[in-house]
Amino acid sequence: MARHKTLSDEQVLQRLLLELMAAGPADFTFAKAAKACGLSAATLVQRYGDRSSLVEAILLHAWNMLDAQTEAADAEAAETPEGAIDLLLQLMPDGDAERNATEGLLLLREDFQNPVLRARGSAWGHRLAAILGRRLTADMANALSLGWEMASLWQGAYIWWAFNRGDSAEAAIRRTLTNWINRQAGE
Repeated sequence: MARHKTLSDEQVLQRLLLELMAAGPADFTFAKAAKACGLSAATLVQRYGDRSSLVEAILLHAWNMLDAQTEAADAEAAETPEGAIDLLLQLMPDGDAERNATEGLLLLREDFQNPVLRARGSAWGHRLAAILGRRLTADMANALSLGWEMASLWQGAYIWWAFNRGDSAEAAIRRTLTNWINRQAGE
């Protein structure tokens, strides 16, 4: 008779994501994973296979969460340029800016190196650019290009905030994106 799972895959992956962010990919081991989720290392091997497959599963879970968060923000944000800014800032949970600017970049390295994760990131980027673009212009020929510009500026503003940290991340990024929108409108 098969044993029933005491923790769902989603619960396990959520706990492991927190551990992966805390330990960093280079120091993430089955022993640390087991301690973080309360399952034995052997159970994790049985569920996910090797370490690379486990890390991939964790990061695919993170992409699933970001997809859901993006869709929720899309449903809530106004269909205006200001709504586009609000949407992007909603994708940056309060209090997580510093952690995401440091530990998050280590996880992105894993995404860049793994073709499955890289494709997932690319798909999310295309979806985000379309969501932003339709808020920036009614000219569908230019919407996707403007969406990509705004997404790129958002990430660049985030990186430069991480170096400078004069204001809160939200204030600095909002200012940068607002200035860009105002220049697009010719103000």
